Amino acid sequence: MKLYLYNTQGKSKQEFKPQSKSGVKVYMCGPTVYWYPHIGNLRTYVNNDILLRVLRYNGFKVKTVMNITDVGHLVGDRDMGEDKMEKAAREKKVNIWDIAKKYTNYFWYATGALNIKKPDIVCKATDYIKPMISLVEKLEQKGYTYKTKDGIYFDTSKFKDYGKLASLDVEGLQEGARVEANPEKKNPTDFALWKFAKKGEQRQMEWSSPWGQHSFPGWHIECSAMAMETLGESLDIHTGGIEHIPVHHTNEIAQSEAATGKKFVNFWFHSNHLLVDGRKMSKSLKNIFILDDLLKKGFDPLALRYFYLSAHYRSKLNFTWKALSGAQKALDNLRKLIKEEAGLLGDSNIKIKELKDKFLEALNDDLNTSQALAVVWEVAKSGLPLEKKLTLIKEWDQVLGLDLLKDKKQEEVPVAVLNLVKQREEARKNKQWQEADKLRKKIEELGWQAEDTSKGTKVSKL
Repeated sequence: MKLYLYNTQGKSKQEFKPQSKSGVKVYMCGPTVYWYPHIGNLRTYVNNDILLRVLRYNGFKVKTVMNITDVGHLVGDRDMGEDKMEKAAREKKVNIWDIAKKYTNYFWYATGALNIKKPDIVCKATDYIKPMISLVEKLEQKGYTYKTKDGIYFDTSKFKDYGKLASLDVEGLQEGARVEANPEKKNPTDFALWKFAKKGEQRQMEWSSPWGQHSFPGWHIECSAMAMETLGESLDIHTGGIEHIPVHHTNEIAQSEAATGKKFVNFWFHSNHLLVDGRKMSKSLKNIFILDDLLKKGFDPLALRYFYLSAHYRSKLNFTWKALSGAQKALDNLRKLIKEEAGLLGDSNIKIKELKDKFLEALNDDLNTSQALAVVWEVAKSGLPLEKKLTLIKEWDQVLGLDLLKDKKQEEVPVAVLNLVKQREEARKNKQWQEADKLRKKIEELGWQAEDTSKGTKVSKL
């Protein structure tokens, strides 16, 4: 059965075929670790996880890479304003490396709680400075760059079809309206490859480069350099949120293809926004929620995953507490129903094959997870012998990742708690007693307790 995915570059569903028989190369835009990932961010990572699980379910060998942006992402996506990491460290009056570590740890804790599988390779931007400098030098040698007072810029007028991913009206863009004003830029869409620290600016993260002592990479160059360093010059799939299309991913294409002369990505996979009570998440509306906000209210993190899967990844999804409660109830009922013997369908190999085909057909139609869930419900309500029912569900749950065979009576320590315990152990090892105490309180908020023994940490239900 063929797999079809919507390709943003082409704006249509297309049959997915990898470039090489050796495997599928997937690069995922990861978090900028200046704050907690919110539930809108987490939707994108769940969608990415479903994509990877579906690829593997179809028999593809997959190699995955995700970046961790710990430098260079400015408040303005088009290279104006302060570095988000530097700003967070200044406001909290702490070391920037500690900020990066804290929110990176929280990211893995949150994604682990949602059964999101960790990438094969994780790239911290600060570990790939040399490849970034080399890529900028290559673009410089090919005549795509120019220098201003604040950095080395990419001249978008020299790249044919700039903006093709987002169908941008490049000539119609007005600087200062949709893009930040910079009098030294030759074109409104030009973007910084490498930035210079401002005079008198006290940065915690800066490097010596061919263009100056106090400098740092631009956000866009980071992903291109890390992707090509780990996966090669051409990728099968690149993922991210739709907010990345007009600027970040458009710039990635331009700088990568200008440097190599090759197509950078075959399939662009983008997830749509999560709304809260019908509105965009914002600090002013106080409607930005992180995973801990849900856990404190007693929700299973996989209820959030179920909620995400109830809608198509390319459609907007509206989060409300009522909707999440509905998802929790549905997940609990589904787990219970799976273990019961009902009496609607007969038992035949043909029927099982039809069910398998129906499940795969839904997923292979651009990841129609709501339809795939409907097939799971059909089996849960069926009269198939329990053993065969459980075998089917176990196979399908390898794709859905909902722990559908989980027994509520089993007192398994949740992944979210285990991640907190590991972080606490590391904090104690580093004699960060205040941080360890905060983590202990978080564990208790989730209904568990951590007891320190001579054999390590013992975790038990409160």
